Amino acid sequence: MMAKKKGLGEKHKAILQFLKSRQENGLPSPTIREIAEACNISSTSLVAYYLRQLEKAGHIERDANRARSIRLNRPPAQPVVSIPVLGPIVASEPIPMPASDLSYFTEADTVDVPPSLLTQKPDDLFALQVRGNSMIDAMISDGDIVILKPTESAENGDMVAVWLTDEDRTTLKYFYQEGERIRLQPANPTMAPIYVDARNLRVQGKVVAVLRKLP
Repeated sequence: MMAKKKGLGEKHKAILQFLKSRQENGLPSPTIREIAEACNISSTSLVAYYLRQLEKAGHIERDANRARSIRLNRPPAQPVVSIPVLGPIVASEPIPMPASDLSYFTEADTVDVPPSLLTQKPDDLFALQVRGNSMIDAMISDGDIVILKPTESAENGDMVAVWLTDEDRTTLKYFYQEGERIRLQPANPTMAPIYVDARNLRVQGKVVAVLRKLP
């Protein structure tokens, strides 16, 4: 049975921070005595003990036969997938859409997303940048990026990007079918729902993830 990997203690973290600080400031690797003084460790033998543990855990590398040879190992970069940002989508009143489908949008940019945020193949996804605040209670604000899975159908409660074909307009709302009409429900108590004839609405994509724009 594999032994459970222990987390870093405070002294381990202090040593790593000290090494990082020196590296970022262009200073040479410290000696064991310098580490002891900077990290308030009582003896050089304890520093050597902590360094052996950090080396064994893969946090540092060093040459035992050479002074000032401690090197920080960079953590492996988290894999990401690039998803095309095809244009804007309005989360308030619908805005004009000059063409009949998503081919209107030209790829202007991409957004990198950790695969852990996605529940389906990234090749099937696209992204749109939100304008407006009608979905603010769904934690979607102006400037955020929504990631969508292309689809032509939706179930009640799905958050979707839709094209209103009779108006050549697009919007982002919750989808609810009510007989022959569709209710497009904002997530903002100050805004009224939009009602459209089901024949005049085309679903373009279902929201599967949101990337927040930080202030």
